[in-house]
Amino acid sequence: MEHQSVLVVDFGGQYTQLIVRRCRELGVFSEMVPWRKAEGRLREAPPAAVILSGGPRSVLEDGAPAIDLGLLRGIPTLGICYGLQLMARLLGGRVVSAEAKEYGKRVLGWVADGSWLAGLDSPQVWMSHGDQVAEPPPGFRTVASTDSCPVAAIEDRSRGLYGVQFHPEVSHTPSGREVLRRFLFDEAGLVGDWTSEAFIEETLESVRSEVGEGRVLCAVSGGVDSSVMAALLTKAIGERAVCVFVDHGLLRKGEAEQVRETFTRVFHPRLLVFDARDRFFESLRGVTDPEEKRKIIGAEFVRVFEEHADQLQDCTHLAQGTLYPDVIESGSETAATIKTHHNVGGLPSWMRMKLVEPLRWLFKDEVRSVGRALGLPEEIVEREPFPGPGLAVRILGEVTPERVRIVQEADWIFRQELRNRGLHRGIWQSYAALLDVRSVGVMGDERTYQQPIVLRAVESEDAMTARAKPIEFEVLEAIANRIVNEVPGVNRVLYDLTSKPPATIEWE
Repeated sequence: MEHQSVLVVDFGGQYTQLIVRRCRELGVFSEMVPWRKAEGRLREAPPAAVILSGGPRSVLEDGAPAIDLGLLRGIPTLGICYGLQLMARLLGGRVVSAEAKEYGKRVLGWVADGSWLAGLDSPQVWMSHGDQVAEPPPGFRTVASTDSCPVAAIEDRSRGLYGVQFHPEVSHTPSGREVLRRFLFDEAGLVGDWTSEAFIEETLESVRSEVGEGRVLCAVSGGVDSSVMAALLTKAIGERAVCVFVDHGLLRKGEAEQVRETFTRVFHPRLLVFDARDRFFESLRGVTDPEEKRKIIGAEFVRVFEEHADQLQDCTHLAQGTLYPDVIESGSETAATIKTHHNVGGLPSWMRMKLVEPLRWLFKDEVRSVGRALGLPEEIVEREPFPGPGLAVRILGEVTPERVRIVQEADWIFRQELRNRGLHRGIWQSYAALLDVRSVGVMGDERTYQQPIVLRAVESEDAMTARAKPIEFEVLEAIANRIVNEVPGVNRVLYDLTSKPPATIEWE
């Protein structure tokens, strides 16, 4: 089935992935393409609509990112921030470096009657720009302004061209969803035919075509991503989907046993379990660099699979629960490598199996929706995200069985206390991390020189951005007291208040 699609041209903006997500939330399939590849994509398969993203560059610079707007003729197009400025400059308008730069919340003080933005519930918008449009191009009219941005939005309905200086994709623009809905449905005439059910149907067909008569090794961890992936593969090819759980010794307390029980109870296929704890600890001996840890873990997974080839019945493909944020953070043409995910850039080049990644372009909330549509229970669908390398990226410095034990115990206390108080609801991710330093303390009138634990709990929608969960001081104090009293080797507990960005959700 061919869907109407929106092509989001990425000029390197920090919110570009959110544009894609918001369109999909509205039921419209959307994909992102780097601006350097956009012209080829437009010639190859013109989409139903185009959105030009924001970006860090200035359209006034020599060599600023741009595309041939002639390729957009007849295609409804919305320019956001840099996208608006690029459209205005290339079509004959005037863009200037603003005297008063706008960052943060602003109010649309004026919106033109009868325009595509008329009657929004909230005039509050989120701005982040240094340049701005001084004069719109011929044929356009200004339809909104703020006190410091006279041209906050424009339209040329006869050509299906629209632009906003603010960012409708972020939650700080309360009516942003409505702005995008109006563009997609009222102005571009799309119908919204992208659903979880449609994704499942098409993915099943795609997997069967890609795999043929081969067998697929489904690497499962018990998390929502790998569980949904395994459910899809099992539905697509039945027993030729061979589900494997590798216990690498880097899971949370009691998690290996929980994974085996839950997975076999819910899926009913034969689950192969390989105990590889000793080999993973040996391969990580003396390693402290986080990127090296991830690559070692990715390579060891593949070695375990290949060493059990007989049990795996000569699997020709390896299926993983890779998600879109994994791909973005592992580096792309427009995004720097933040951290190499063990299942993306961490896999070895010598791997013989072919990769199958049915969830590669989905956000976490979309994966949860697919899981529900497949009939998976809430205990799986709502499970907190857990990194594939496990506690190895929550232990700064060398990974040893003793340091893993410390993190497991502290993590168990932290999450147990949150659950007991009902504070786990609304948390995207919560965990304990162990720092690679020691500090002086006093216990039982004696000097200690032990390690600090950092607690982190964040709220997020899609892992692309996050903020620290507000937890009352008395609760944090009670948790800290339990950890230093019950976990040998720890004499200090900290709480991480940093948002993403500038930090990441995980410590490594």
